[in-house]
Amino acid sequence: MTGKQGRQWRSMCKGLVLGTLLTSCMILLYCLSTPQIHFSLPEVPVPYSCAHRPSHLHPKPTTNSSHQTHGQTCAPKVDIMFMKTHKAASSTFLNILFRFGEKHRLKFAFPNSRNDFFYPSLFERSQVKDYRPGMCFNIICNHMRFNAPEVAKLLPMDTSYITILRDPAELFESSFHYFGRLVPFTWKIPGDDKLTEFLRDPHYYFDPQGFNSFYLKNLLFFDFGQDNTLELDDLRVEVGIKSITDRFQLVMLVEYFEESLILLKDALCWEMDDLLFFKLNARKGSTVSKLTPDLRARALKWNAIDWKLYQHFNQTFWKKVDAYGQRQMAEDVAELKRRNAEMASICIEGGRAVEAGSIQETAMQPWQPIGEKSIMGYNLKKNVDKAHRKLCRKMLMPELQYLTELGVNLWITKLWGHVRDIINW
Repeated sequence: MTGKQGRQWRSMCKGLVLGTLLTSCMILLYCLSTPQIHFSLPEVPVPYSCAHRPSHLHPKPTTNSSHQTHGQTCAPKVDIMFMKTHKAASSTFLNILFRFGEKHRLKFAFPNSRNDFFYPSLFERSQVKDYRPGMCFNIICNHMRFNAPEVAKLLPMDTSYITILRDPAELFESSFHYFGRLVPFTWKIPGDDKLTEFLRDPHYYFDPQGFNSFYLKNLLFFDFGQDNTLELDDLRVEVGIKSITDRFQLVMLVEYFEESLILLKDALCWEMDDLLFFKLNARKGSTVSKLTPDLRARALKWNAIDWKLYQHFNQTFWKKVDAYGQRQMAEDVAELKRRNAEMASICIEGGRAVEAGSIQETAMQPWQPIGEKSIMGYNLKKNVDKAHRKLCRKMLMPELQYLTELGVNLWITKLWGHVRDIINW
C-alpha cells in the first residue's frame, strides 16, 4: 500500500511540475508574443474616411441635442476609436460597435492572431492585421495600451475618441479576481481571502517589476499608456489626465451605462436601435467579493491615480448630462431600458443570464478566467421569429466568437484557451 501511495504521489508531483511548466510557457506566449521586427513605417496621410459618403447614410432628425435644434438632420459618425479598458463593461460595448460596423459596412482595424493588440506593449500600427501605410480604417476597438501618436496615424483626422471608466474600487476587485492567478506575486499571499489580505498591506506584497503586476495597480491609467506606479502628487499624473481629456470626446461610466449610451447617441448621431444591448461577460454574484467600507477605502487609496482620473471624468460626465437635459435623459434611458427588456423577452431563454454549465451552445460560451467558470452567458430561444433571429444571435454572441465571425485569426488566444480549459477541467 505504501509503495502504491508513493507512486501516486510521484505521479501527482510530475503532473504538477509539467502543468506548471506548460502553464508558464503558455502565459509567456500569450502575454509576450510581440512582433519581433520593429521598423519605422512611412508616414502616409490617412484619407478623410473610407466609409460611404454621408449622403448614402441615413440622416435622422435630432430631437434632444443641446447643440442642435428640432428638425435638423445629421449623418451618423462612423469613424470611431474606442479605448477598451479592462473590466469596465467594454465587452458589452464592443458588441454594440461590432453590430454598428456591420450595419454600415465599416472597416475594422483588428489585431492578428489574438484578441488584443499585443497588450501590455504600447500600440503600434504594425500590430493591425494586414496593415499597410495609407490604409483606411473606420473603427478600432480591441484591447490595447493606448499610444496616441500611433493611433492618430491609423484613423481619419475627425475620428471620434470614446472610452469607458469604472469605479476603481470595484474595478480592482474584479481585476484581482479575474487576473490574480496570472500575477505571480499573488501566489505567496496566504489564506483564502487573498484580496483582503493584499489590501491589508499592499506595499508588502506588490512588486512593481513583477510579471503582470500592472493588473493590480491603477490599471485604468496603465491602459491609457501612462505610468501606473507614479505617486499621486507627481506632476506627470496631471499631465496624463489632461492628455486623456484633450483626446477623448466622450468618457462613459460603467455605473451609468445607459446614460452613457444616450450621450453617445447624441454625440455621434446614432439611432436608439444602435444602442440595444445585453450585459456580456458578467460574473455570477457568488464570486464577487463584497467590499466593506474599509476595504473600499483601502482599494481607492491603493489605486489613487485611477480614483483621481475617475473623479475628474465623473464631473465632466454630469456636466454633459446637464447640458443634454436631466428630464430628457431620464425619458431616453427609460425608453432604452424598455427596448432592451423587450429584446430580452424575444431573444433570451428564461429571460436572463445563466451559469457557464447551463449554456447549451458551445458557440455561446464566454471566455473564463483560469481555475473557475464564473462568467455567465445566455441561451438563445429556440423559437425566435425570423425577423429577430439574426439580431438576437449577434446580441448574445461572446466577444471571441464575434471576432472570429468578423474574420479575425485568434490562434494564440485559442491555443491559450485550450490550456485554460484543461486547467479548469
